[in-house]
Amino acid sequence: MAIFKFTMAAEVAANLKSVFDKISLAVVKRAPDYQYFEPRLVAVSKLQPTGKIVSAYEAGQRHFGENYVNELVEKASNPLILEQCKDIKWHFIGNLQRNKVNKILSVPNLYIIESVDSEKLANTLNNSWPKFQRSNDSKLNVMVQVNTSQEQEKHGCDIAQVSNLVKYVIQDCPNLKFIGLMTIGKYGYDIANGPNPDFICLTKCREKVHNELGIDIKNIELSMGMSNDYEQAIELGSTNVRVGTAIFGERPQKNN
Repeated sequence: MAIFKFTMAAEVAANLKSVFDKISLAVVKRAPDYQYFEPRLVAVSKLQPTGKIVSAYEAGQRHFGENYVNELVEKASNPLILEQCKDIKWHFIGNLQRNKVNKILSVPNLYIIESVDSEKLANTLNNSWPKFQRSNDSKLNVMVQVNTSQEQEKHGCDIAQVSNLVKYVIQDCPNLKFIGLMTIGKYGYDIANGPNPDFICLTKCREKVHNELGIDIKNIELSMGMSNDYEQAIELGSTNVRVGTAIFGERPQKNN
């Protein structure tokens, strides 16, 4: 068992180093307009065992993303995580139903909700956060999720409504802090066909929000890019990439 744990930890650390090396190469290829920030790596630990999260943390990773409310609550409250990963920062990146808001806000070390896709959800988060905020003046970091691929089965606000939703968060939700925009995008896009249209769309949404609401473009992050396309996403201006299998390996099957 000890040998297995050592091997697992070594594999996660090696994968993590490989991803960081590729991020560094992608950063060099960026346009001058994108040179003012270092991209953030979010290790997506969906369905992965706690031991792999600890291994990644011990290798220097701090930001972790989860898609399912119950799984995040369970992992964030795990004694091993609480003891060995004190500075962990959790990103919730999945679809969030309003009846589960209190559950997700109770998570220790919750860093951000990346998937705000409606005024109703924003309002529920805003009203609930005071019960959970760590200090009297702390706000909940949020991103507005955009359905850039316009697929019916995908979550995210409509492209045409992005500025309205961002404006609502900023003006009507004093307990929330707008950080940026997020997209999932269409699965399986072949980057050999050129720049991912979902990435291009999200950068245009950022420009739209900047122009219509007067927000400094440097204060609008872009969360886009996953294991198969994070390098191109960084080249196109992503500030936040969500990488899972490239770090942890293939995901186990979800138990229903």
